[in-house]
Amino acid sequence: MIVKRLACWHKAPMRILIATVTAGGGHLAAAAALDEAWRALRPKDTIERVDLVKFFSPLHRKIHADGYVKLVERAPELWGMIFAKTDDVKVARKLNRIKELFPSRARTRFAKYVNDFNPDVVLCTHYEPVDALGQMRRKQKTKPPLVVSVVTDFEAHALWMDADVDLYCVAAEETKARLVARGSAAENVVATGIPIAAKFAAQVDTLAVRKTLGLRDDLPTLLVLSGGFGMGPAGEILHELDKVEREFQTVVVCGRNEELRRELAAQDRKHPTRVLGFASNMHELMGVADLIITKPGGLTSSEALALGKPLFILDPIPGQEAANSDFLLERGAAAKVNRVEDLPYRVEQLLGSKKLGEMAKAAKALGRLKSAETVCKEVISRLKPR
Repeated sequence: MIVKRLACWHKAPMRILIATVTAGGGHLAAAAALDEAWRALRPKDTIERVDLVKFFSPLHRKIHADGYVKLVERAPELWGMIFAKTDDVKVARKLNRIKELFPSRARTRFAKYVNDFNPDVVLCTHYEPVDALGQMRRKQKTKPPLVVSVVTDFEAHALWMDADVDLYCVAAEETKARLVARGSAAENVVATGIPIAAKFAAQVDTLAVRKTLGLRDDLPTLLVLSGGFGMGPAGEILHELDKVEREFQTVVVCGRNEELRRELAAQDRKHPTRVLGFASNMHELMGVADLIITKPGGLTSSEALALGKPLFILDPIPGQEAANSDFLLERGAAAKVNRVEDLPYRVEQLLGSKKLGEMAKAAKALGRLKSAETVCKEVISRLKPR
């Protein structure tokens, strides 16, 4: 009888909130992937996505938007130090308690938004809403929603953790082991993979994509990614790739950096090169690539792994990128150089080699095609009538 009641309840419409923060494109992409997967599973549910930046003051919004980018660009070592110092459960909890003593207007606005929407579950693809929801739960007496921390890197920083999190969905078993070692209950941590869009599980017509892009079928293809904001050193990478003697072709994605796109498109290259701006067909671009040169963001890496594409990592910033890089290198899915001038030799050695094929196999073994769906199904299985 109880099982039947629960089954009936699961058919009733629910209210789902997906909370994130604009901090690079990865957190937003993970939120969009969860939105897509949940709607496919339960189309009658009410789903909202919210970016906590909308609750910031104009000044706070500008500091948030510019601060991380400038810090990473101009003082990556300082960012790495901050990342390391705060990657301690006790330190993270102290920081969160200090925030509670000085409540911000943004948190108050977010709390009101959550109370008004009254969700059954909140899926968090950034650690900031995890912390804010923990504070709300400790202060309010009403029954709280199920809080899910969806970690978007291969290593879970302490800020993703909160005593009031009901479920952690993480990239891999190693990520789970880290959280369990730090005190999380094993049954509340599930290795689902980092949520990626359903299109990465679709079959790519590589011949059609190459034709559309004007690519040759007889040359290996390098895909150079500079991130959603076009922060990567794409120009330096192309300059160094001109030194490679082996024949290949390159596709460069400059993100939303239109100035960079125009600059690179105007330059002559030794190898055939296609320069693009922001790309919504990343699954197709990755699908035709033999090697992807990129920063090791959690989402980008997960998308490449899902398609079985080897990664070439260039100078990861200290912090989450370095941790992601270690994960990929240890499992044989990536190669890495710390200086762009080392790129030509390594690319020359990799193209057409047995090693590149081995990296592709390792990537495919790590890939999780239905990670977003897996997260949603796991959450649904744990929801109880409110």
